[in-house]
Amino acid sequence: MEQERIKQALEIARSLGVLRPRDLDAYGLPRMYLSRLHDRNLLHRVGRGLYVTADLEATEHHTLAEACKRVPHGVLCLLSALQYHGLTTQSPFEVWMAIERKARLPLVTQPAMRFVRFSGRALTEGVEEKQIEGVVVKVYNPAKTVVDCFKYRNKIGLDVALEALRDCFRTRKCTMDELSYYAQVCRVAKVMRPYLEAVV
Repeated sequence: MEQERIKQALEIARSLGVLRPRDLDAYGLPRMYLSRLHDRNLLHRVGRGLYVTADLEATEHHTLAEACKRVPHGVLCLLSALQYHGLTTQSPFEVWMAIERKARLPLVTQPAMRFVRFSGRALTEGVEEKQIEGVVVKVYNPAKTVVDCFKYRNKIGLDVALEALRDCFRTRKCTMDELSYYAQVCRVAKVMRPYLEAVV
């Protein structure tokens, strides 16, 4: 019986990609099974309270999956969203995540994270749900991400925003209408207008 339940815990880990001890609660499985699987080298601990199966083939976006498992209400934004969409040559050492303006700041030490506070439609519009290694990941779509880069150009640099705009347009990951729409939502239409005219 116990072997079956340990096997079930391993299957749950496989299906979820990144497993937290509390994930076993929904299946009525004791959390101690994680320690037993870890002791048998069937699970690896990748962070405090985070486990993956030993045979998991980590993708280039593994850190993003790990971050979203830790902060499920957050949305990948700015440099991390650019990285996800292939719109930057930069490889940020922190995971950039948008959280609600009044939300409590998550206490996360690993992976390194940078939180940016969004509110209203700037927080909720343009969110896509993707899957990375079995983890549901929320990330802003390419057009919203580019617009956010202009809004937060003082944090990330205007050169990064311009590179993202050119790449997004060149690879046809967004349209001019989408960029204009999100520029209105994020209140940077005037700032972006000359740059949008330059890439047309």
